[in-house]
Amino acid sequence: MNQDDLPILYSFRRCPYAMRARMALMVAGIACELREVKLANKPPQLFEISPKATVPVLAINSSTALEESIEIMRWALAQNDPENWLSGDDADLIARNDGQFKQHLDRYKYPTRYPEESGDDTDTFRYDHRGHGFKFLEALNDRLQAQPFLNGEARTLADIAIFPFIRQFANTDRDWFDEQSLVPLQEWLEAHLASDLFASIMPKYAPWVEGDPSVYLNR
Repeated sequence: MNQDDLPILYSFRRCPYAMRARMALMVAGIACELREVKLANKPPQLFEISPKATVPVLAINSSTALEESIEIMRWALAQNDPENWLSGDDADLIARNDGQFKQHLDRYKYPTRYPEESGDDTDTFRYDHRGHGFKFLEALNDRLQAQPFLNGEARTLADIAIFPFIRQFANTDRDWFDEQSLVPLQEWLEAHLASDLFASIMPKYAPWVEGDPSVYLNR
């Protein structure tokens, strides 16, 4: 495929949604152009293909764009799934992560963004949502008591779809997280953080502007 015909991924390095999309594209061996987005100054080309302009967005061609990270993951793995990740496409668990857990995570990490909900007591609001989010951590930890990954002996789609959000939750107060009785989950998180796959999708790039030299995944 000519480089000009490659899909284009608009991404943001630290966004958990973008992380999981990049990991799926990487493991699937899908070559694409990577355009790092500065969220405070999004390029007009992103709005042209996706009016809501939330990352990640994968422009497969001039007429087709995927605007949801889980769609990008499933599309990539439908092209090539060398580790059989789709065998662990636990839709209910992923939906719980992307729904209730993400809502609690956002309010735990960014309590001042929700003044209409928190009122004057942002600390109580924050720790209340940490407690609700912790219930999801416990559910994952229970799964990992008898197996190293969420669906068995090998990483699959569910692990990669959920891992970046657990990373974000843990890093909000890492000392607190490390003190919790969540040894299987903590080991699972560390294994993902130390993986070659995660390292491969985390290089830093300057925000893309038209005319910059191209940066590629799997190229």
